[in-house]
Amino acid sequence: MELNASYSFDATIEQVWNLLMDPEAVGKCLPGSRGLREIAPDRYEVELGLTVAAIAGNFKGTVSIAEKNAPHSYKLGVEGSGRHGMVQGSALISLEPAGSGTEVRVAAQAHVGGLIARVGQRLLEGVARTTMDRFYGCLANSLSRRSV
Repeated sequence: MELNASYSFDATIEQVWNLLMDPEAVGKCLPGSRGLREIAPDRYEVELGLTVAAIAGNFKGTVSIAEKNAPHSYKLGVEGSGRHGMVQGSALISLEPAGSGTEVRVAAQAHVGGLIARVGQRLLEGVARTTMDRFYGCLANSLSRRSV
């Protein structure tokens, strides 16, 4: 599955970069997450609940940040598994100035397997897009609350 999206932030590129590098802010905004726990530099353990179609489950995994080019881009890696399946993916996250704000572009690829993929295959892209939209919307809201 491939997923591309862009999100606008009413903040400087440095402010958005710092927010994306803040594990506490990211953990609070990741839908279904119980937070991120650092296990090594730029590597975090995550536990989250996810529902696709009629299948709900808990997943444990790792999130890693690589190829950082502050404040312009980085590569995000994700691996996780649970009773109902697994996911492996990566995304290139790019930040660009856009007027007085910043545009964040996401180019992601993911492979999902197990029961969750077999039963929810047609729904996975919609669930992934909605999750991403909620995540970046939450980050944008938290950034605007920080600057008040």
